[in-house]
Amino acid sequence: MGAEQTWRTVLATVLALGPHPNPPPSSTGEGTPQHDPQSPPLRSGGGLGGGPAHALTLLALLLSTPAFAQHEAPQQTLKRVEQEIQADKSRQKQLDQQSQSLQKELDDLRARVIGLAAEERAQENDLAQLEDTLTKLETEEQDRSAALEGERQQIAGLLAALQRLARIPPEAALARPEGPVDTLRSALLLRDTVPALRARADALAGALTKLAETRETLETQRRRTLAARTALAERQNDLSKLVARREELSRQTEEERVQVAQHATRLAGQATDLRQLMERIEAERRAAAEAAAKREAERLEAERKEAERRDAERREAERKLAAKKEAERREAERKLAEQRAAEQRLAEQRAAEQKAAEEKAAERARAEAEFAAAQRAPDAETVVGGRMPAVGKVTVRYGESDRFGSTSRGITIQARPGGTVVAPQAGTIMFAGPFRGYGQILIVEHSNGYHSLIAGFGRIDTAVGRRVATGEPIGLMPADGSPDLYFELRRHGQPINPQRGFGTPEGKGQG
Repeated sequence: MGAEQTWRTVLATVLALGPHPNPPPSSTGEGTPQHDPQSPPLRSGGGLGGGPAHALTLLALLLSTPAFAQHEAPQQTLKRVEQEIQADKSRQKQLDQQSQSLQKELDDLRARVIGLAAEERAQENDLAQLEDTLTKLETEEQDRSAALEGERQQIAGLLAALQRLARIPPEAALARPEGPVDTLRSALLLRDTVPALRARADALAGALTKLAETRETLETQRRRTLAARTALAERQNDLSKLVARREELSRQTEEERVQVAQHATRLAGQATDLRQLMERIEAERRAAAEAAAKREAERLEAERKEAERRDAERREAERKLAAKKEAERREAERKLAEQRAAEQRLAEQRAAEQKAAEEKAAERARAEAEFAAAQRAPDAETVVGGRMPAVGKVTVRYGESDRFGSTSRGITIQARPGGTVVAPQAGTIMFAGPFRGYGQILIVEHSNGYHSLIAGFGRIDTAVGRRVATGEPIGLMPADGSPDLYFELRRHGQPINPQRGFGTPEGKGQG
């Protein structure tokens, strides 16, 4: 193609480009490349702009420079943009590796959080036992003090009577108006009373010693209870810090990855605009050669199609003969397949009947085993296949009447103020937050059609869509009063007894 035709092609291409219909927004980030002063005027997103006036200016520059210089500046800019895209890809790879490292640290942190939660639950159990022991010792001290006070009053009355008798001289006793029999009776009474008083005094001394020991044990138990409460508070503080660290790690690299992705998108747009300009110019240069090649290709294609038509007619005749033979063969195979299918259906029917009988027997055996387990441990405050969400006493069980007189579809646990609430089993958070008059509630979706509904939180430490492990802390109870935690377990939308727990994948929940 001649030089005159080349310049006409370039002019037509530039004028055809014209103003960019949708110029991309300008970007002033640190990763945006600076355009070469010798390159054609670029838009703030990387495309040509300015209409016909800018096109004529570009044409003048093209006419005043050699042909190879027409693409030097766009090629340099394109190369620079592609280098920056490559650098962003490398940075993205580094961020992915860093994300994997942080994910490993997050998994380790989650394991530590679960361990701390288990330790905290054990300390809460120990503290509850210490407080129960403390209450019993205080009651025992009060009972012993009351008994000693009554004994002391009785002995004090007897001692006062003896002291009055001891002050009477023997001569005065003989001169008393009572008869000798009464005087003898009084002497005998005094003789029998003194040993009894001594025995009661000894018993009183022993009781006082036991009371002193009980008070000493009570004081020791109070010190242990105080130490246990202090350790529990420290453990809860450590657990809160780990939960905060877990939230920070999950957000640590997300913002930087988003920024790198946005920067790479802007650079890709600029590279596309520059490459499109160069490709259009090159396409115009190749148009004439491609047209000639197309005409030659059409001639060769026509000859090829004629040869293919003759070959197709030959193959069609062969195909029809083969099709006839194939139809006969398929008919024979169809009849044989129908016979085998009938035999297979009969065998499958028999196998299905046998499997149904086996499943029915297994279901009956599983129901009997579950009934026996329920009879052995009807009051066990545990969850089969999972964990109780909080440590405490079950005040309302499944099927009992709650404080409003309605039949409870779950269980109510009287937990400790500020106690940790954990996931009863691994699952995904489906709802977290306040709901009508129920306060802060949490819904967890588990495998095999199970859902947990937990209400009564003082604070929720997870979010919707997050995956939690069995025993992982998900919140705290209110810090004051005697908070109650409501725990309801559903299977395929139907409430079941939470203390019967999570059944096997193919089993059914028990009511």
